[in-house]
Amino acid sequence: MTSPVPRMDEALLRSLTPSVLGILVRRGADFAAAEDAVQDALVEAVRVWPADLPRDPKGWLVTVAWRRFLDATRADAARRRREDLVDEEPAPGPTPAGDDTLQLYFLCAHPSLTPSSAVALTLRAVGGLTTRQIAQAYLVPEATMAMGAPPGRRLGEHQPCQAHGLRRAVSTGPATSPPCCASSTWSSTRATSGDVDLAAEAIRLTRQLAAAIDHPEVAGLLALMLLHHARRATRTAPDGSLVPLAEQDRGRWDTGSIAEGVEILQAALARDRLGEFQAQAAIAALHADAPTAEETDWVQIVEWYDELVRLTDSPVVRLNRAVAVGEADGPRAGLAALAALDDSLPRHAAVAAYLHERDGDPATAARLYAEAARKASNLAERDYLTRQAARLNARRCR
Repeated sequence: MTSPVPRMDEALLRSLTPSVLGILVRRGADFAAAEDAVQDALVEAVRVWPADLPRDPKGWLVTVAWRRFLDATRADAARRRREDLVDEEPAPGPTPAGDDTLQLYFLCAHPSLTPSSAVALTLRAVGGLTTRQIAQAYLVPEATMAMGAPPGRRLGEHQPCQAHGLRRAVSTGPATSPPCCASSTWSSTRATSGDVDLAAEAIRLTRQLAAAIDHPEVAGLLALMLLHHARRATRTAPDGSLVPLAEQDRGRWDTGSIAEGVEILQAALARDRLGEFQAQAAIAALHADAPTAEETDWVQIVEWYDELVRLTDSPVVRLNRAVAVGEADGPRAGLAALAALDDSLPRHAAVAAYLHERDGDPATAARLYAEAARKASNLAERDYLTRQAARLNARRCR
């Protein structure tokens, strides 16, 4: 769908899209064909509804989308084998009240999809965003984001894998902060496309997921996203440059999101089924709870990283743990923890630079900051690291 949605209809259409799409899939349409049909129906709604809003908007969309699907199916010779599924249009009447959103989450999070594809498909199918809006937010061509569901798969297959992919889909990409970033130096910037804020969309979709699945890890994911989102306004300066955690204006943090995230996290932890998202949220909560950077409880943060290592044994977690150890026990302890890790890890050089600077070795720190800048994955991070190297070199030349 490429036509813009009027403001007065945007929220309504977006909220109805998952249910309408799910109904078509349940009736036998494959995902890609159903999505095309629903997008056609949404375009028609944009044209018709401002002058004549139907009494049953969801039923109207289902009827129009199903007819579009039938028309496309009958017109396409390659799809004639599906005719036995769509010979007769169901009798008119009220649409089912069931919510198919969870099934769409599972389909969008299929393990055969790449992380970026899973994110984009979730935002399209469940979030109601257009391919163009998502592509603009990711700063990639629209064609790059134009993908479909994996062929030959039905809803409900391999649900354990889908559940893991589902968490991946709503926690990856520009919509959220990178997990386990103890130093909070490298946090994602605001991802928007026109009036669409992908971070807000990710939180909205995760709220839906938490309402549909009573699981402490889903609650932990929601808490994590709220706690990261609460600090987002202070992570970049007006010129777009990164602001490290210690320099952020804590008075501008969103205390409402922090309180909600902490409350959700505490309820999840009370169920005594610890998972990686709950542990990550606990680390974020400790950062959010500190009145100043100097009052951060780094000892407890290290303990939570120990839990994350036990749960995931991830080298990225171990890298961030080294930062926390450096804050809790001193830079040399942090460097000792870092020495056990592969120096080809992303941001390894940046962490080493930070710890060497704190250990009073500006020459090594400057060299490592410059190395990290050359390896940086985005311009804001590269600029920040370059400035750190220049700052230390200028100090040495005085």
